Amino acid sequence: MNRIRVLPAILTDDPKKLAEMVRQVETFARQAQFDIMDGSFVPSRSITWEDIARLNTALTWEAHLMVFRPEDYLDGFRRAGASRIVFHYEATADPPRVIREIRARGMGASLALNPETPAGAVDALAREVDSVLFLSVRPGFYGSPFIPEVLGKITHFRRAYPLMEIGIDGGVKESNIAIVAASGVNVIFVGSALLLHPRPAESYRRLLSLANTPR
Repeated sequence: MNRIRVLPAILTDDPKKLAEMVRQVETFARQAQFDIMDGSFVPSRSITWEDIARLNTALTWEAHLMVFRPEDYLDGFRRAGASRIVFHYEATADPPRVIREIRARGMGASLALNPETPAGAVDALAREVDSVLFLSVRPGFYGSPFIPEVLGKITHFRRAYPLMEIGIDGGVKESNIAIVAASGVNVIFVGSALLLHPRPAESYRRLLSLANTPR
């Protein structure tokens, strides 16, 4: 497998804090994910596409939509500059339609799965998306506890889809990133272990090294 990527996951409900986080991330990464929450699909609310549009960032970024009716958010995030939309399989009654609408707007399309959702639920859609993202926490908060059982789902999914881009998001830190990397992921999204760390760039380099240490 190619080198595993570690990407910052930016989560906040404060536009000022958002700008601070983005400036930090720009010092050590070229790509990031913005976590978007509606207070309904998950309990918390976050920043909006308008807040991101005001940033004028050089980062290539994707929007992880933890929202019901993700199709209602697509035009805004396209205008804000998203390269990819990640939406939850559980958040819509018609995932194929959402994928088509994302593609029609010229953005990449990815599916996210909550921890309790079987990986097989997306078998019919896996070849229609750019990647599948496995949530390893209950989504919606920084610092939620890691759910190790998700790693078995990832390993099984990797066997079924050896060329698929597979990501994991939630609860990854120095103490568990090695076993996460061994599960078969290509991309590891990290939030609190980076952006709540006193030296985010140093933490990023350490996590990247640990994820790619031969086992």
